[in-house]
Amino acid sequence: MLLALSGGKDSLSLLHILQHFKRCAPIHFDVGAVTLDPMIASFDPSPLKPYLADLGITYHYQQEDMEALAHAHMKNTSFCAFCSRIKRGIIYRTARDNGYNVIAMGQHLDDLAESFLMSAFHGGQIRTMKAHYLNDTKDLRIIRPLVYVRERQTRNFADAAELPVVQDSCPACFAMPTQRQHMKHLLAAEEDANPRLFKSLHATLKPVMAQGLDEAVAFATQTTRKAS
Repeated sequence: MLLALSGGKDSLSLLHILQHFKRCAPIHFDVGAVTLDPMIASFDPSPLKPYLADLGITYHYQQEDMEALAHAHMKNTSFCAFCSRIKRGIIYRTARDNGYNVIAMGQHLDDLAESFLMSAFHGGQIRTMKAHYLNDTKDLRIIRPLVYVRERQTRNFADAAELPVVQDSCPACFAMPTQRQHMKHLLAAEEDANPRLFKSLHATLKPVMAQGLDEAVAFATQTTRKAS
């Protein structure tokens, strides 16, 4: 299993959760991590190198000059969207080159709710991030184990465990207000008025986030049988 490790509180929390289950789960799996260093002055994830080494986790640290790539190739899209596409490609390539067949990502319920609103408000679609699915070429499974977890829980865990959180894990997004940040504020205001908001959103999003689940589970079952 390859964890997409940004250095933020969510992916670092998931790193320790996966390590716990690696020790306690009735099945065997290995955990590695990959980080993309976008080579932007305001963001330096390199302190994660000794931290991962101390944990004994195989670490794939990839560097890519994202600003140079954007200037050369970005057309009619946002920097965040461009960066996300490049990052996804690097993560997939790292997984394939190193024999991983599962990619774990650290998005939580707040992220899914924000994506849902962005899609509904600006895209005219009922969509959000999927919890467990196959990529387009059907050779990698992507899982998001924290989809039922609230952001405040990962924040509290990261603080309590004194995790080495890398600040501003997405520099371009922190440099200017984004649609996602607007949705975050909107949801916070609504939750103040309705404390059960995320319970309702959970029920609403469950069938949407489950899209692709049956295919992914069938693929996992088939892969396990071949391995045994």
